[in-house]
Amino acid sequence: MFKRILCVVVFLACPLWLFAAELKAKDIAYEAARQGSVDESISYLKKQIGTLTAPAEKRSTLIFLASLQEQFALYDDAQKSYAAAAGIASADAEGMPKRTNEQLVLDAVRCALCTGDSATADSYLNSAVRNSRNPEIIAYVKLYAQWSALCAAETNEELQEPLEILKAYLKVSSMDSVKPVILLTLWFITGDNSYSAKITSDYSKSVEAAIVNGDAQLLPVPFWFFVPKTGVAVQGTGTFTSSTTTVEPAPTPQVFSKWQLGLFRTESNAKLLAEELKKKGFEAYITTETRASGTTYYIVLVNENAAKDIADRLRSAGYDCYPVD
Repeated sequence: MFKRILCVVVFLACPLWLFAAELKAKDIAYEAARQGSVDESISYLKKQIGTLTAPAEKRSTLIFLASLQEQFALYDDAQKSYAAAAGIASADAEGMPKRTNEQLVLDAVRCALCTGDSATADSYLNSAVRNSRNPEIIAYVKLYAQWSALCAAETNEELQEPLEILKAYLKVSSMDSVKPVILLTLWFITGDNSYSAKITSDYSKSVEAAIVNGDAQLLPVPFWFFVPKTGVAVQGTGTFTSSTTTVEPAPTPQVFSKWQLGLFRTESNAKLLAEELKKKGFEAYITTETRASGTTYYIVLVNENAAKDIADRLRSAGYDCYPVD
């Protein structure tokens, strides 16, 4: 009888320590990947983060959440998740990717710039990360500071100072780790082919070279596509095909109903572009979009026509344009 009572007591006591044990970040990440959709994965991660008390596990789960949000273009949410993770003083959880808090701050900066939010990016850059003893971190701080200035620019005149600073950085050895990115930035904004030639000659295996060659594309985020530009950067047509390659039949092209040409924080700039396009025979119009950050953008669009050649005509006229479903 005593043994039976003892067994019952032990059984009842087990949950007190069994269920007190928290899930590990690596287990949460694995379970998140098994969810049926991205939204479900994100919802699951947020729920689990709310239950975690171990700093290392919470920090690593936040990083996993942020990386997922960034991957699916939820940049405003991603920058908040990266910043929250950076605010936790802890080592990395077992079995999870290694990431310093300084790197997380830079991740938050990059995501803020992807939403066109230079003010938030500057607030992160003006934190303790500016005093880092890591030369590569400092190189990125300097690069991102100029990216933020470019992001905030609304006229070609406002581009000049950050562009000159970036050109000066090309001569500084401490900026070697970010020189391919600097060259890409200068090429994209100025259209100067000397920068793209430098990328393909000195950094031929880099992501930047793939972009120049046309083997990769920049995502249509405000930083890359909607800052003013002083020239047109023309990508290559790709380098992965050859005369010996078997060419498969081309898939049916996706049909887009409209093309986006500009996104502005001020309505007057959007109107100027729309009027310019109308004078050249394009039926341009403006819509608005308010981001999660509260910023309202004015978007210039041109509808596809029956001949399905609007994109070619726009690019021939010197305008960058991007498909919108």
